[in-house]
Amino acid sequence: MRVVLALGGNAILRRGESPSAEIQRENLAKAAELVARIARQHEVVLTHGNGPQIGLLALQSAAFREVPAYPLDILGAQTEGMLGYMLEQELLRHLQFQDVATLVTQVVVSATDPALEEPVKPIGAVLTSEEAERARTVHGWTVGRDGSHLRRLVPSPRPRRIVPARTIRRLVEAGTIVISGGGGGIPVIRTPDGGFKGLEAVIDKDMTAGLLAREVRAHALVLLTDVAGVQIGFGTPDATTLGEVRPEELEAHTFPEGSMGPKVRAAIDFVRGGGRMAAIGALEEAPAILEGRAGTRIVPD
Repeated sequence: MRVVLALGGNAILRRGESPSAEIQRENLAKAAELVARIARQHEVVLTHGNGPQIGLLALQSAAFREVPAYPLDILGAQTEGMLGYMLEQELLRHLQFQDVATLVTQVVVSATDPALEEPVKPIGAVLTSEEAERARTVHGWTVGRDGSHLRRLVPSPRPRRIVPARTIRRLVEAGTIVISGGGGGIPVIRTPDGGFKGLEAVIDKDMTAGLLAREVRAHALVLLTDVAGVQIGFGTPDATTLGEVRPEELEAHTFPEGSMGPKVRAAIDFVRGGGRMAAIGALEEAPAILEGRAGTRIVPD
């Protein structure tokens, strides 16, 4: 079975942890062990988040005044290479006779997407009030609420097409584990000369994962996070974690945009686009989710 696995931010960096290379590598080592267990039985395309990493790189770039700060599309490419490199190394510890490849992935968005004018996606570290004010005045960044915290907000357009989808399919068919679309991929638009141009934005990782799963003709999409599954009444004494559900059952409820909302939309789009199953659940239960023993599993109507 061909599976797209999407690692949530907790697989790389948990809230409150220092974004050091050492800590990220330790977290990725644990995630890679679970991914390797799945890759021994299935064809795997792997993707991941990059919110803390791209935010840190933006701060580092802005701090060096000798050259203009690098735009978000270039910083996104840097995070794809950095995290892909670490994932490759950890996966090869467990799968020494299997090929692993990272693709820095361009993802086409619409130049007229209204989301490009609405910075809503949080990236980077939590900011104090003083740091937030400095980010606004010195760097010209938009800062807003991420739950009870302040973080930088950037535009997040909807992904429309995975540029190297055909290449990914060929690599997977040849037995390669492909790491692609990290951080939602690099948002680009087509130019009049037929090329591509990057944008100052960050695409939602889960929405790209869903599109990636459709374009590489995956059978299953698994969105891995830090909760056991989709909950109805989250945060209340009556919270219930869903097991196997149909898309219309999920559509009867509203989920937070900053967390579960994009995951649910990506899952619904995937199964309605022909996928056998989409699932949302905890990273530690990834193998059990694929076996139908854990997580919330969304199946076609």
